[in-house]
Amino acid sequence: CACFQGSENKREQFRRYLERAGVLDSLTNVLVALYEETDKPEDPLEFIKTHFGVAHAEAETLRLEISELQQKCEVLSRDNEDLRNRVSVLETSVTSSLSQCCTLLCRYLLAFTAFTVRASPRR
Repeated sequence: CACFQGSENKREQFRRYLERAGVLDSLTNVLVALYEETDKPEDPLEFIKTHFGVAHAEAETLRLEISELQQKCEVLSRDNEDLRNRVSVLETSVTSSLSQCCTLLCRYLLAFTAFTVRASPRR
């Protein structure tokens, strides 16, 4: 039918118009980004709205930056845990050393007191 031919022609013209303007590539990039998301957003329409204006190269750069920051965060978390463990070991060591020092000091004071009492002239 000739009436369908006119609408098909209009659709094709519109499609070429969107393609020339880069709209189809942008839409494709956003949909691919949504597809590649490991944690799918609750609201995919909001994701598309947010990411539609972002160029593909910029989005890839941001993805790489996020990945690098996540790796740095993991390293820092491990370092933090290691430092906490070291502090705990040092606290235990200091507590033990302090206890030993107190014991030695008490023995010294007792010995000194006993010596002083024996050495002092009796009246």
